[in-house]
Amino acid sequence: MRYLWLSVGWLALTLGVIGVFLPVMPTVPFLLVAVWAFARSSPRISARIMRDPRFGPPIRAWRKRGVIGRAAKIWAVAAMSAGVCWSLWLGLDPRLVAAQTLICAVIGLWLVTRPEV
Repeated sequence: MRYLWLSVGWLALTLGVIGVFLPVMPTVPFLLVAVWAFARSSPRISARIMRDPRFGPPIRAWRKRGVIGRAAKIWAVAAMSAGVCWSLWLGLDPRLVAAQTLICAVIGLWLVTRPEV
């Protein structure tokens, strides 16, 4: 089971690193999954991510108090909105765009109701 959690951790960490360079892909949510998976397989790697000066503070804030920074909320909602607009611009199937819009709206609503730092 340890290898499964280790694999999930590395996959999530890889996706989080990709998110650093791609503005429409989230970083911290993938790092949260990575920390969670590494806590079950490699506490050393989990602790290293938590100590990172850039990504450690938002991860610790979420784990301790369930808070998300205002800038992160704005960025996430803007990225989701841009994704929906991009889908419309590309002329994707309206049913697909409607499903995407609904999912993004639900996630965005949940996100903006979280406490702020």
